[in-house]
Amino acid sequence: MFHFLIVVQAIIAASLVGVVLMQRSEGGGLGMGGSPSGLMSARGATDFLTRTTAILATMFILLSISLAFVAAKKGGTGEIDSSLQRTEVPTAPAAPVTTAPANAAAPATEVPLDK
Repeated sequence: MFHFLIVVQAIIAASLVGVVLMQRSEGGGLGMGGSPSGLMSARGATDFLTRTTAILATMFILLSISLAFVAAKKGGTGEIDSSLQRTEVPTAPAAPVTTAPANAAAPATEVPLDK
């Protein structure tokens, strides 16, 4: 039911966008001319597109409210996903540190700085 309402919502939204984009920015509709009377005259198109916009907007709002109710009813308390929870990894004991005698020669990889 929820998925069906989502599809209907998407169709209504696309239709609403299309109807709004067909209207003229000055408040007119289509502006294609034609006969002075009838559905597709300048005045008839304006009335038709204005009415269609109002109907689609009302349907969009009502469907949005009903989707919110369906989602709230369908939802509920869920478990918290703990799959990414950080766990403490035990570390191995450190090996004892051995110190070189003070009078030992420098390793071959070190270059003396006094030369």
